[in-house]
Amino acid sequence: MCPYFRAKFHQMKILAVSDQIVERLYSSSVCETHPDVKMIIGCGDLPYPYLEFLATIYNVPLFYVPGNHDPEDNRHPNSRVAGGDNLDGEVVCSKGLLLAGLGGSLRYQPRTPNQYSQTEMHLRAWRLLIKIYLQRLRYRRPLDIFVAHSPPAGIHDDDDPAHQGMRALNFILKWAQPRYFLHGHTIFYRQNLKSHITRYHSSQVVNVYPFRVLEIEAP
Repeated sequence: MCPYFRAKFHQMKILAVSDQIVERLYSSSVCETHPDVKMIIGCGDLPYPYLEFLATIYNVPLFYVPGNHDPEDNRHPNSRVAGGDNLDGEVVCSKGLLLAGLGGSLRYQPRTPNQYSQTEMHLRAWRLLIKIYLQRLRYRRPLDIFVAHSPPAGIHDDDDPAHQGMRALNFILKWAQPRYFLHGHTIFYRQNLKSHITRYHSSQVVNVYPFRVLEIEAP
């Protein structure tokens, strides 16, 4: 069970990955290069064996959301990351942290898995916010980490059809107020050049593409 909001905090190291295999992570020496990782977070569009390798070699919990290039049914036994938990549309508690997630991107190709219109993503966000609210009442503390594949609209996104941000994610940030919002999907170029971290309301929006090692406070 997640501790109450008044619990004391300590530093916890998280490895967040997205979109691109990093060879130095796909190595038996990764634990020496990046030691003391306590959780793996996948922000989409990565081969499942890569995520499974990281979770196995670190022997820590793995949480992920699907990207726009991932299979359609990520909860089917043959179409999900072994040993990992799909956060898409879910809220979970692990190692004292409250996490939630929404995968997918803006639709730019018809009849393609994990792509949604802005309206469809708003409907998904509403359903998830109900779960977030109920878990907040249960654990008496706010959301720690929100995991997405796409960025919010106007934050780390771009103007081409495939990489525009999702307005529903701005809605999530405003009302759920997670401490951290992690996403992938976009590379730093053009308007994304300044920083991979942007403050939005009370959240830190972090572009993890292709990976980031984060140290956050955890109960």
